[in-house]
Amino acid sequence: MWWQDLQPSVYLSVILVGLIIVLVIEAMRHRAALKKIPIRVHVNGTRGKSSVTRLIAAGLRAGGLRTSAKTTGTLARFIYPDGKEEDIYRIGHTNIAEQIKIVRKAAQLQSQALIIECMSLQPLLQSICELKLVRSTHGVLTNARPDHLDVMGPGEEDVALALAGTVPVKGKYFMSEIKHAKIFRNAVADRDSEMAYIRQIDVHAVSDAEIAEFSYHEYKENVAQALAVCTSLGVDRAIALQGMWSATPDPGAMSTREIEYQGHQILFANGFAANDPVSSETLWRGLLEKYPNYDTTTMLINCRFDRQERSAQLGRAIADWQQPNSLLLIGSGTKTFVHALAQTEKANTVLPYLRIGEGWDVDTILQSIVSDTDSQRHLVVGIGNIAGIGLQLVDFFFQHSEGNNTC
Repeated sequence: MWWQDLQPSVYLSVILVGLIIVLVIEAMRHRAALKKIPIRVHVNGTRGKSSVTRLIAAGLRAGGLRTSAKTTGTLARFIYPDGKEEDIYRIGHTNIAEQIKIVRKAAQLQSQALIIECMSLQPLLQSICELKLVRSTHGVLTNARPDHLDVMGPGEEDVALALAGTVPVKGKYFMSEIKHAKIFRNAVADRDSEMAYIRQIDVHAVSDAEIAEFSYHEYKENVAQALAVCTSLGVDRAIALQGMWSATPDPGAMSTREIEYQGHQILFANGFAANDPVSSETLWRGLLEKYPNYDTTTMLINCRFDRQERSAQLGRAIADWQQPNSLLLIGSGTKTFVHALAQTEKANTVLPYLRIGEGWDVDTILQSIVSDTDSQRHLVVGIGNIAGIGLQLVDFFFQHSEGNNTC
């Protein structure tokens, strides 16, 4: 063949030119797919991204817009314009190039809107996701809290700077973040976009009665943000809410399930998705106030060996929280949590009732909870991470509660 007679340097040049041509063609195809989707909403933040993505998509669908969505949270899912869902299967590690396939699929489905959750943690990749892959018309920031500090840190302000990478160019940006508002205002101005604040008055406008219509525990802040996006796109508030109430919740959404286990009543609260200290404490405090009549309280912290900074953050913070009757560490890499806790001044107030259940299965965990006390009614709250044993616990309570969701 003719190429066998080429010099190595020429051969490499031919390969490089061919690769460049392929990349240019792929970039043109991607831009063409993006142009077919007039509304593109990029959702980012520390907590609540998946929920807000689902809420916006459901509200727009109810308003008559043909809408696709993609979540990246607890389980990566693609949501079709009719609301049906399918898992996104991955080979190997997560790669932001996945967003290219999602855009192409949404375009093939003739979607008028695509609501897509940011799937990157690396600051540079977050910006690339926005500027090259999504090129959103609308951006949403749920919040900016201290999490993934090993990637976006070291400080909370650094997290805000990283999240600002998904501000759209010449688009509209929705946020309610106050503490680091200047960072986001600067990014919005730099990219010639329009800022849309969700104020406390907007959050309070979401009534308790409206929240009660959800089949799971949803936060007013999430609903207020989703409503702001939907109404800005011409969907009536009441119609958008109707759609949101009927939407399928994310598997990581906070929910409570009560079961009978060996003669004991266990109310389990799935708060595993609240895995930064601020969100976790807020959730824990709220559940204690909502369910004051249980005999014992148990906090389950699901640790992950690949999320050591998260475990250390919780370990340093937990001594200042209202304390449970029992604190049980499950999952893997629990030593990081214990070491961080031991370094705090109030460690001795927590260590006496701290137990290690690393590697325990669901039955062993529940046996431990009910066998340590003569009490009959137990409030059990899971935080930290949902992966692994966390998701197994969620599935167990879902299957054994016979649909008894107490939210």
